[in-house]
Amino acid sequence: MTLPDYWFLAIGFLFTGYFVLDGFDFGVGMLMPILGRKRSHPDAEQRRRVLLNTIGPVWDGNEVWLITAGAAMFAAFPVWYATVFSGFYLVLLAILVGLIVRVCAIEWRGKIDDPRWRGWADFGIGLGSWIPAFAWGLVFANIVHGVHIDGRGRMTSDVWDLLNPYGLLGGVALLGLFLLHGAVFVALKSDGDVRVDARRFAARIWLPVTVIGAVFVVWTQLAHGKPWTWVMVVLAAAALVAVGLLIRADRELAAFLSTSIAVIGVSVLLFGSLFPNVLNATDPARSITIEAAASSHYTLVAMSWCTVVLLPLVMIYQAWSYVVFRKRISVAQIPPSIGLSPRA
Repeated sequence: MTLPDYWFLAIGFLFTGYFVLDGFDFGVGMLMPILGRKRSHPDAEQRRRVLLNTIGPVWDGNEVWLITAGAAMFAAFPVWYATVFSGFYLVLLAILVGLIVRVCAIEWRGKIDDPRWRGWADFGIGLGSWIPAFAWGLVFANIVHGVHIDGRGRMTSDVWDLLNPYGLLGGVALLGLFLLHGAVFVALKSDGDVRVDARRFAARIWLPVTVIGAVFVVWTQLAHGKPWTWVMVVLAAAALVAVGLLIRADRELAAFLSTSIAVIGVSVLLFGSLFPNVLNATDPARSITIEAAASSHYTLVAMSWCTVVLLPLVMIYQAWSYVVFRKRISVAQIPPSIGLSPRA
């Protein structure tokens, strides 16, 4: 294992952490109109605030994993970063816009005490969750599947090339997995009717999510996988099967750990299938390898020392935040709105 190989593993670790943590944030956002009920329902506002409060203390910290992964790509593999961010420009722009809309909607939702204002904010939260959840699956599926790269190393695939059957299946599979992940998280973090409805919804979508996910991971393994990545296929499949059994047994923590393992299994399968390349090409001779995309040895050494010192501190701090905010939330604990009136 060379230093560039270790940094490829580090970036895979960061994206995996991002998918596990921000994945349930996306799921909660997608569930706003479902578990939050129609706005005309008497307790719709309280239920939606319960959903937001389940992720309120942690959602912005979860996004740090994406920022760190992107920064690591830029510093450790500038060729990979430049090719992906230019070739997937429109899809990544859609992700960025979705994340910005979601941030603004979450932060500003309670600033004005007006149902129409909150309605638009809820729409932004949903939009900013559905788009990235699907788009991340589309991006990584195509990175593994292969894109068109010309003789100068530039990606020439357009958006329509990315909308191939494998890429679309990857988007749907990751979206469904995040939706299930979020439903189980809400069941774990809420109480009362919201908890019951989240558990019921998770049980309802478990089978289609499992079937779609199974088709995607098996296709990935057969077309691009390595012998050892069969372990990830089995791990992800077993975890998804366990979710259905555990959620029906009212064991939300074990079910949440199982959805997390399923996300980890899918992510490791994708990065493991990609190795030793950072970007597969439809013409294998033009695939970009780890060694070809890496920065200088000195840069990687300096990054490694910074990571060894800082990363454990960040992870300890974030883990502590989950411990502090570990209690369940119910409608009865939601205080009255204190936002400004529309006329203020």
